[in-house]
Amino acid sequence: MKKYLTYSQEVEQGMAQGKAIVALESTIISHGMPYPQNIEMARKVEQIIRDNGAVPATIAIMDGKIKIGLSNEELETLATSSNARKTSRRDLPYVVASKEIGATTVATTMICADLAGIQMFVTGGIGGVHRGAETTMDISADLEELASTNVAVVCAGAKSILDIGLTLEYLETKGVPVVGFQTEAFPAFYTSTSPFKSDFRMDEEKEVAEMLNVKWELGLNGGAIIANPIPAEYSLDEEYMNRIIQTALQEAEDNGIKGKDVTPFLLGKVKELTEGKSLESNIELVYNNARVGAKIAVELNKLSK
Repeated sequence: MKKYLTYSQEVEQGMAQGKAIVALESTIISHGMPYPQNIEMARKVEQIIRDNGAVPATIAIMDGKIKIGLSNEELETLATSSNARKTSRRDLPYVVASKEIGATTVATTMICADLAGIQMFVTGGIGGVHRGAETTMDISADLEELASTNVAVVCAGAKSILDIGLTLEYLETKGVPVVGFQTEAFPAFYTSTSPFKSDFRMDEEKEVAEMLNVKWELGLNGGAIIANPIPAEYSLDEEYMNRIIQTALQEAEDNGIKGKDVTPFLLGKVKELTEGKSLESNIELVYNNARVGAKIAVELNKLSK
């Protein structure tokens, strides 16, 4: 892997010192929010992880290399690039070979983290089964990756633009544990609740780490979801969000928007319709996930030693 992977100085030092490392995706920077909020968010997330005892490793593809950890200059390049390719599993070999700038999705960040020996990953929300997937077959590659790659994902649940019920059914079929962190409900990204429940409730980071450790020691391959609800003060009303999402979905259909273009369109439309409240919520839930993810990573690191 030395041919394809490079490590930032901070990550390399952290690994040499036996510190807990936390992977971060880069699509949220390039496609998830506008500049300069994206770079401010990225830097603050990294600092939150440091403040909680772990080392951040933002992952992206540049110059034909998978970068495990980015320098300040590389973060800036990613945040301001107009041609960073949203890179999922199918795109990864092409983006590396063509030396394009690649922003990693949840699925690709999991792959790259696993290649680098990192078991903990923090993101905003996972992809899943899209509404209407029974006819479009539009299902995120994130779910297949969770079924096979040994990386735990701390997120605020699934984006509420998805069919959450079918997403959870898919995860159950694939044997992916869904842990509600300090909640029984399965959170829906902008809202701390949904009509659905998580498989298990756990209230302490140490409990989560112990479960993950047992899972992988038993040879049960695949990831796990640690569903960490958005803080109550930033949670948007469930009914209000459902109305807005229905409006956005109808507009996407009317404009013939399909496939990987759907999510960025819907997130942009939701931001517009909520008059920017959704962007603030998105940023705050990522910060919250970073705090929890770093603490779980530290506990898991103790067990692995």
